[in-house]
Amino acid sequence: MSAALMVPTLAAGPFRLRPFALGDIDVVREAASDPHIPLITTVPAAFTEEAGRRFIERQWERAEQGTGYSFAIADADTDHAAGQAGLWLTDVSAGRASVGYWVISSSRGRRAHQDLRIPRLELHVEPWNTASIRTAEKAGFQREGLLRGWQEVGGERKDMYMYARLAGDPVPPVS
Repeated sequence: MSAALMVPTLAAGPFRLRPFALGDIDVVREAASDPHIPLITTVPAAFTEEAGRRFIERQWERAEQGTGYSFAIADADTDHAAGQAGLWLTDVSAGRASVGYWVISSSRGRRAHQDLRIPRLELHVEPWNTASIRTAEKAGFQREGLLRGWQEVGGERKDMYMYARLAGDPVPPVS
């Protein structure tokens, strides 16, 4: 087991990345109703208050176990959560980490950017997901190729575009 991590609160333009709180249950409820988010995340597909609470507790456990940082993406002014961003450290000993994110449908169309100083960040996006592709590219990720049958989604192997951002890549302007 890796050493416990402390999830900081980070300024991200009009957003704040912060640890999840039990008060974020509504963002989990909305994410659970999305047709795609529960397929590729640990957001419960069948939402109950208990399942939503357990999702939030699992985000805390990731830091406690040292496996990654799970941030709630929150409005900087209201602190109302709109999604999740994560930095997963399972391959950090090999000089790689993965990032992932989701945003509830009522908050889509807004983005935040943070420059993380790990040698390589990887992001996997289904080819049909043009909104995520645009967001990744605006954040400075470069498409490296297609990974055929890379991930199981909804019981079926799906192709994923591989995107990466290296620590030395230029930081795109925040817009």
